[in-house]
Amino acid sequence: MADMTIDQETHEYELVYILQPELSEDEILGVNDRVAQIVGSHAGEIAETEMWGRRTLAYPIKKQFEGHYILQRVSMLPGGTDEVERYLRFNENVLRFLLMRSDS
Repeated sequence: MADMTIDQETHEYELVYILQPELSEDEILGVNDRVAQIVGSHAGEIAETEMWGRRTLAYPIKKQFEGHYILQRVSMLPGGTDEVERYLRFNENVLRFLLMRSDS
């Protein structure tokens, strides 16, 4: 496993996700911490986190009209994207997410 991290290089990504509007600050930080753990387990780190706050959605998602927006700039091995996306897809507090490679 250690050889894989030497052979592969990390890439930079931008991750934006929208959380349920009724979440407390602790619950929001819990999601952020879990994403940071996943990124860290794939030889990565979170360079920056921007909490955009609670905003009105352009259209209703899962019967919600507002959500907490979070932007994170991360670097990690390419294999980590699958695990981050899986976590966000199955987390009931996440309304939408988008993970894009930003260093191409």
